[in-house]
Amino acid sequence: MKDYPNYTTVNFQKELEKELEKLTGEGRVPSLLLHSCCAPCSSYCLTYLSDYFWITVDYYNPNIYPPEEYRLRAEEQKRLIERLPARHPITYMEGAYRPEVFFEMAKGLEEVKEGGERCFRCYELRLREAAERAAEGGFDYFTTTLSISPLKNAAKLNEIGARLSQEYQVSYLYSDFKKKNGYRRSLELSEEYGLYRQNYCGCVYSRR
Repeated sequence: MKDYPNYTTVNFQKELEKELEKLTGEGRVPSLLLHSCCAPCSSYCLTYLSDYFWITVDYYNPNIYPPEEYRLRAEEQKRLIERLPARHPITYMEGAYRPEVFFEMAKGLEEVKEGGERCFRCYELRLREAAERAAEGGFDYFTTTLSISPLKNAAKLNEIGARLSQEYQVSYLYSDFKKKNGYRRSLELSEEYGLYRQNYCGCVYSRR
């Protein structure tokens, strides 16, 4: 897997396109564990990537508060997968909902501004779980839907993903799903499928 000295200068959409072109040329359909934060963000990612991969959606989000919000988002994710047409089947798996894991991670960072170090650690918390599950399940790749949001730091997400890829020996699929109108398309798909769109990222701090 290619590493980069400076992740802030890389066009990760182009890197993704190169990887997809290579897979198409090889004529194979690898398996992908896709961490998803919510149905709306996953909508475009799934329609895009299901042409190239056998996808398992990994819904692991202990950051979401309150529990009722977590359950609503999880059920909406399952509902989307059931309705979404895809070239290759999409399956669903759900991690344990243990908010205490998130709060332990965020200790001392409660007042940090949204988009800062607390968020970066939350990225890693969820991506690490995805990398571990991908390694245990024998997946070819893992990645996350998080980069589709204009509020998420794609460079940091890809940097963390690359590091975990080396640690767990599973390829990380570089991406910046907001590019090429990905975010706008996710809004259109959310409306088309009548998806619940939350008005905050998920954790109690973003809700405030």
